[in-house]
Amino acid sequence: MDAELNVSPLKTARAELLGRLGKPIEYDIAVVGGGATGLGVALDATARGFKVVLLESRDFAEGTSSRATKLVHGGVRYLAQGNISLVREALHERTTLLNNAPHLARPLAFVMPSYKLWETPFYGVGLKMYDALAGKAGLGATQFLSRKETLRDLPTVQSDGLKGGVKYWDGQFDDARLALALARTAAQRGALVVNYCAVSELRYENDRICGLVCEDAETHRRFEVRAHCVVNATGVWVDTLREQDGTAQGRPVKPMVAPSQGVHLIVDRDFLPTDHALMVPKTADGRVLFAVPWLGKVILGTTDSPKDRIEFEPRAMREEVAFILGESARYLRRAPKVSDVRSIWAGLRPLVKHQDDDAGNTKKISREHTVLVSRTGLVTVTGGKWTTYRSMAEDVLDHCMDHKLLPRRESGVTVQLPMVGATRTPQAHGLNEPQGLHSYGSEADFVQSLDGSQVRLAPGLTESMVRFAARYEYARNVEDVLARRVRMLFLDAKQAASVAPCVAEILREELDTDPQLDAFLALAQQYGTVPAP
Repeated sequence: MDAELNVSPLKTARAELLGRLGKPIEYDIAVVGGGATGLGVALDATARGFKVVLLESRDFAEGTSSRATKLVHGGVRYLAQGNISLVREALHERTTLLNNAPHLARPLAFVMPSYKLWETPFYGVGLKMYDALAGKAGLGATQFLSRKETLRDLPTVQSDGLKGGVKYWDGQFDDARLALALARTAAQRGALVVNYCAVSELRYENDRICGLVCEDAETHRRFEVRAHCVVNATGVWVDTLREQDGTAQGRPVKPMVAPSQGVHLIVDRDFLPTDHALMVPKTADGRVLFAVPWLGKVILGTTDSPKDRIEFEPRAMREEVAFILGESARYLRRAPKVSDVRSIWAGLRPLVKHQDDDAGNTKKISREHTVLVSRTGLVTVTGGKWTTYRSMAEDVLDHCMDHKLLPRRESGVTVQLPMVGATRTPQAHGLNEPQGLHSYGSEADFVQSLDGSQVRLAPGLTESMVRFAARYEYARNVEDVLARRVRMLFLDAKQAASVAPCVAEILREELDTDPQLDAFLALAQQYGTVPAP
């Protein structure tokens, strides 16, 4: 193990966290929202020496930030749209993320199969530009593949009519565990980060925000938190706080988010038994299709469907399932069926809607992030994507300092800031392999030292991992463990349901709260039920 990076884990006892929250401290910055953006802001701010508190109404990354396609990428389709600045920024941030969390993010080769003679040179030239934009941050050179080479890298791709392909490099990651690493890294540097503590009110003095009120979901105890600066980083839910702030100003605010739903299906690895991902840049209706090896399974997706309602657990629509299965059947020799799906899940993207936009076509709405500062000083950030979370956090803090909500301090402190668990050298295990002890990086030995390390609950899950989640990773219930500390719910809903009672028993020993077994079993039923196309 890497001694210099292997710092003893910080305990996350709930009573201690709430005790700290109840102290009469005035924070420099209070961040509302524990997804990628909010956690990125909290880490950057605490790394600059600010006094930081972050509050999340549910679990860290429970919303959009745990439901991505698991790609750390510049965005090939954004390049096709001509959004050069977004692609260039994302490509450089991609490398920063891979360096700071090598146990959670790894390079991944993608192959675009070509079925028309013009496709290989056409897409190849565009991907060479992708390489050029990455510059020294590139992960590997784009290659033109023959038919034989394409079948070597994608052995189960549809061979009829195959002409060749193009191989290029991007990255993949474990989104929920990266969010958790951000939270724990911020906490190690002094930030107070608390999940299951919803912000219910904003506080004002002389028409300026001076803090907030939050409530612990378990005890219903309320806390007054004072802060010089409040950042609203609640993703698709940012308009809720903005509306409350607008009421305080005596003026209505227009919604800034147009939610878009992305659905993913999980199938077994034998549908794509390779360490290369399949990428189709333009499906029958103009969308993108990915088949990505991830944690021993294959992710198929995604969709881009406008949504009117914002739900914590959005459900896939029949037409979305039909699209993914139908397009997969066009490009995979063995067509996945509904009965082959191990888990299905949906997430809502917080796309930024300009006031005159029609939210009906989410493919044309901005993928870039937006930062707004209201007259009262509420700082709102939404949009963007996981890959650029770090640069988004810098932009948020720049806005805070520009509006004199925080004193100016030098940026760039997170460019070379290893996450909790980071190893000095890349691991032998890739993210295409099933989860296991290696997923903990430099903390693997510590996890192994806990009680129950030899008690296997399921492949890749031991009793000691559950105890580690409860003691050191903020887990409060079965869902926290099986959805986001290990990713079993997302990979195989039926297997997650079968192991849930054992996990609940361990949590009852470790925690002073109900592990919510029944609620998890109902959720696993949802993830395991595929609407027939």
